[in-house]
Amino acid sequence: MMEQMKQRGSGVLLHVTSLPSSYGIGDMGSGARAFINFLAQAGQRYWQILPLTPTSTFLGNSPYSSFSAFAGNPLLISPERLAADGWVRLADIQQGASPTLDRVDYEAAEALKRRLLDVAWERSKDALDGDAGFAAFVRRHGEAWLNAFAAFSVLKERFGGAAWNTWPREYRDREGDALRALRAEAGPALRKVCFEQYVFFSQWDALREYCRGKGVSIIGDLPFYPTYDSADVWEHRDIFQLDERGEPLKVAGVPPDYFSETGQRWGNPVYDWGVLMRSGYAWWVERIRHNLLLADIVRLDHFRAFAGYWVVPPEEETAMNGEWETGPGESFFSVLRESLHDLPIIAEDLGLITQDVIDLRLAFDMPGMRVLQFSFGPDTGESVNSLHNHCVNSVVYTGTHDNNTTLGWYEDDLGDEGRARLGEYAGHPVGARDVVRQMMRLALMSPARICIMPMQDVLGLGAAARMNTPSMPQGNWGWRVPPRKLSPRVADGLRRMCALYGRC
Repeated sequence: MMEQMKQRGSGVLLHVTSLPSSYGIGDMGSGARAFINFLAQAGQRYWQILPLTPTSTFLGNSPYSSFSAFAGNPLLISPERLAADGWVRLADIQQGASPTLDRVDYEAAEALKRRLLDVAWERSKDALDGDAGFAAFVRRHGEAWLNAFAAFSVLKERFGGAAWNTWPREYRDREGDALRALRAEAGPALRKVCFEQYVFFSQWDALREYCRGKGVSIIGDLPFYPTYDSADVWEHRDIFQLDERGEPLKVAGVPPDYFSETGQRWGNPVYDWGVLMRSGYAWWVERIRHNLLLADIVRLDHFRAFAGYWVVPPEEETAMNGEWETGPGESFFSVLRESLHDLPIIAEDLGLITQDVIDLRLAFDMPGMRVLQFSFGPDTGESVNSLHNHCVNSVVYTGTHDNNTTLGWYEDDLGDEGRARLGEYAGHPVGARDVVRQMMRLALMSPARICIMPMQDVLGLGAAARMNTPSMPQGNWGWRVPPRKLSPRVADGLRRMCALYGRC
């Protein structure tokens, strides 16, 4: 665990897409730096983000569904930085500038970023041979993931966006002759994909360095399962439970519980942990190592699956008729610790967690998550999410990206009994006017070393500002910080509250 994680501190959850900008979507430009300045002024030590991998309107723009577990999302590339770094001219980006909207316009942003990256490529492609930074980037990432991602991207465009398992057999099965022919005939297109990734990682590296200069650490997010139609599954079929044609033998999900009578059938392919173990978990070690190039700390989503995970036959429409399989457990984290020497990891251990999951987390001293919105049901006294049951080695949230905003939760989800219970817990009536501040105070006074608050709660916003509703496939991931809300007044108020509870 990194040394900073042993200190008491707080931070804000805000994805890059939600930042202010004039280009349809938050990006790595001036809006990101203004937000980092806001965090520093507010005494915050952490900026928590969502996955940075490519998104698709076809997949609902979810950062948890991507064509790659390694690549960066071109939509997050800043036009301002493109111009500042000399890839395009100011006139090029001025054509696409518009007032900052309160929602992400994914289609407009994609059209704009595609046009600008096309311009950047045309103006730079002949000079890349002399670009030492580009050459070093390709050497560092080529064999690990970049070459396969470039081939996957080019083939996906060639075949009209169709899933890789429907491609002609020679490409579906990655036959050597077919891939060599692709490299020969599509060299410029492959190189262009690599160039776009070089631009993304160059901008992110500069932004992360800016964070360091302001004393802000980034908490990244790593989904447990990759998307089936991804470069990762296409390249590494052997580490998943697939048949000879690449079709899933089993798919991922979670069993029926209090929240869903039929469980959740996610549909992702599940790992073949035996194959992974024999390789020394090479793909997973590289994946986490890669994510630690992007962030100082990584939140491991669906941590419980490292102990045991639910699998469902692919023909089933729900997750009811599944079964548990044993995860890699301590074997995996022992290899990971030996390879990385430090495990700056937050274990997402929400939901119905069994003792083997708890024991695994404790064995490697990883903090778990506690969410206050989950603590005011009938089991307040016993709930691990209740303030009085928090432990020091944990991370407390008012809510996560999957929760309603705190004000929206109070007004729409909590109910009369829950509101009464919250008032009893606080020792005084709590209403809509003060519930956000009260919940933030409870989180900040927690013994948990790290406290994270969604930006929506810092601003006291209602349900219209919710980032994601898990059961809703479309209409999520669109919220953005309203213009001029990152004010010195808000920053000073947050700093004072955090200082009161020893977090800055």
